[in-house]
Amino acid sequence: MNKGKVWKYGDNVNTDVIFPGKYTYTPMEPEEMASHALEDLDPDFASRIKPGDIIVAGRNFGCGSSREQAASCLKYAGVQAVVARSFARIFFRNAINQGLPVVISEQAPGKLTQGDEAGIDLDNNEIITQKERIRFDPLPDFIKEILDAGGLIPYTKQKIANGKREKSN
Repeated sequence: MNKGKVWKYGDNVNTDVIFPGKYTYTPMEPEEMASHALEDLDPDFASRIKPGDIIVAGRNFGCGSSREQAASCLKYAGVQAVVARSFARIFFRNAINQGLPVVISEQAPGKLTQGDEAGIDLDNNEIITQKERIRFDPLPDFIKEILDAGGLIPYTKQKIANGKREKSN
C-alpha cells in the first residue's frame, strides 16, 4: 500500500473543474491530460501532485457532464484514489473503468485534512493515517477485479485471454 498526501476539496466538485470542458474535444496524450487536472479548481494541483496522492472530498464528487476525461486525468496525474462522502454515479463508473479507485466514506472527509499522509488499503477496507484507521464499506469483488487489472479494457482483455486459454486446454 502506497501512502500519499491528501488533497482536500468540498462538495459538488464537478467534471468541468476536474477536467475543463474547453479541452474535451482536443486529442491529448496522458501526460497532457494530467497537466490540466483540476486546473479550474486548484491551479497548483497538476504541478504539485505526486504519484500516490489521494483526493478527499465531500458529497457528489464528479457531478456534471459524463466526460470520462475527468477520471482519466486524475489517474494519469498519479492519484492513488478518490475518497468522498458520495460520488455522481457516472463519474464513479468512469473512475472504475479507468482503474482509479473510488472509496465512499462518510467519516474520512471530516477526519482528514489537506496535506495529511494517508494510504488506501482496498483489501482490508481501510484508510490508514498516522493517527488512525478509517473503515469503509468494501467494494464489490467484480469492481476490485477491474481495479486490479488496471481498468475495464485491461480486465476485458484478461478475461478474453483466459477464456482462450481455457478453450485450448
